[in-house]
Amino acid sequence: MIIKGDIVSSEEIYVDGEVEGKLELKHGLTVGPNGKVKANIKAREVVISGDVRGNVDVSEKITIHRNGSLIGDLKAAGIVIDDGAYFKGSIDIVRSAPVVKAADAKAAKAS
Repeated sequence: MIIKGDIVSSEEIYVDGEVEGKLELKHGLTVGPNGKVKANIKAREVVISGDVRGNVDVSEKITIHRNGSLIGDLKAAGIVIDDGAYFKGSIDIVRSAPVVKAADAKAAKAS
């Protein structure tokens, strides 16, 4: 199957065909071993076992498996690149803001 166009979804998506356009997902994207994606991707989590060409913006973690490849810039909080995987582009590690507990906030205000 070949899909050309933008995909916006609140569900997890598994791609094992061809997608060209833009992918914006609230949850995860898995690109299977036969998957070929030419798109900018924005998702919570991405797993790549196929080929991706485009910039990837991930709020949590990206994993590029042994036979997977990513050509494009990457912005993520966590990155796993297996031996044998291919990656070409820049990496921007994003740190999430520290969670401040109510008790810690009160103690900081008191001092």
